[in-house]
Amino acid sequence: MNLQQLFEDQSKLLSRVQLEQKRYLYSSINWKLKSIGILGQRGVGKTTMMLQYIKEYYSGSDEALYISLDNPYFQTISLLDFAKEFEQYGGKILFVDEVHKYSDWSSHVKTIYDLLDLRIVFSGSSILQISKQDSDLSRRTVVYHLENLSFREYISLKHKKTYESVSLETLLDKHKDIASKISEEIKPLKLFREYLQYGAYPFIIEDKDSYHQKIIEILNLILEVDMPLINNIEVQQIAKLKRLIYLLAVNVPFIPNIKDLSDSTNISRPKVYEYLNYLENAKIINSLHSKAKGYSILSKPEKLFMQNTNITYALTNNIDIGSARESFFVNQVKNYFGSKTQFLDTAIYTANKGDFLIDEKYTFEIGGKNKSFKQIKDISQSYIAADEIEVGHGNKIPLWLFGFLY
Repeated sequence: MNLQQLFEDQSKLLSRVQLEQKRYLYSSINWKLKSIGILGQRGVGKTTMMLQYIKEYYSGSDEALYISLDNPYFQTISLLDFAKEFEQYGGKILFVDEVHKYSDWSSHVKTIYDLLDLRIVFSGSSILQISKQDSDLSRRTVVYHLENLSFREYISLKHKKTYESVSLETLLDKHKDIASKISEEIKPLKLFREYLQYGAYPFIIEDKDSYHQKIIEILNLILEVDMPLINNIEVQQIAKLKRLIYLLAVNVPFIPNIKDLSDSTNISRPKVYEYLNYLENAKIINSLHSKAKGYSILSKPEKLFMQNTNITYALTNNIDIGSARESFFVNQVKNYFGSKTQFLDTAIYTANKGDFLIDEKYTFEIGGKNKSFKQIKDISQSYIAADEIEVGHGNKIPLWLFGFLY
């Protein structure tokens, strides 16, 4: 395989890429940096985003090239040597997909950065911890994290209605005006029910019937390929991990009893903590701690959720709508704060009164349209995120509107 063949392959990929719909992260990336990492769960659109940039700025040019390291060809050559050849033939920017499939990838990227007049954009699994790969690389590379589709993005992608994202502060202050305007143009409650089942991944536009099957395939690839490769998990542990995920899916929101989880899955208690951390890094679950206890790998979470509601719907028909509401809220809020640069992660905790404490100052209770303020009436800056309402009033805000944060 030579450069010409790779450019021909790239041309075929670019012919299938459209520029009208871009993920929220696209405009936030400083594409001019010399080394960029894009991490995210499988299926969220990392590859498409890189190809969109090539098509938008390098269409018909040999200065930009996309390669995927799951191509067996790249297991037979040195990535560094390939990058040198690309540079010698006029290459300016190399897009490298699936870096975690290549052994010692971080040292190759570091050397490309140091020795070549070449920009590099690489993507990989959300499990990757760049700082643990190579401290020198983490100082050279700016890493961006791409999350699942927000409710706002789903509406844009599937129903061709475009809306701007809103900050949390703006949402809290002006939710009635924002929700009223949106509700004049679409039926948010109908679309919200769609989103909970089918809206978290861009491949919903391909085929709804096989959508949940594709999610299961993604989970299997993460567990059977990515985790053993990146975290050195023994293959015989994978079946136990699958059992753990299923137990969590049918019981969310799950208030974990580590001993019971250990007994049910035949995983040792220390390993349960470790595996929960891996599953969260892989974007399969979300764990929440109380503010008082803080977070560490060996601290028991107060609640566990599936990372997004689509995963739950893919794994079980036994869906509790109250759990789905909380899972949605946690997902959208965590993803919103995840797009910001923070020294400490204070996005969301479990609350002593109410359900969640956001940004260490806002208390939220999640429920249906008849949810009252009884449990949080004495708490300042407290709100209800209510399902089944199009427009809110006062401190009662439509739950679906939190899907417009990013």
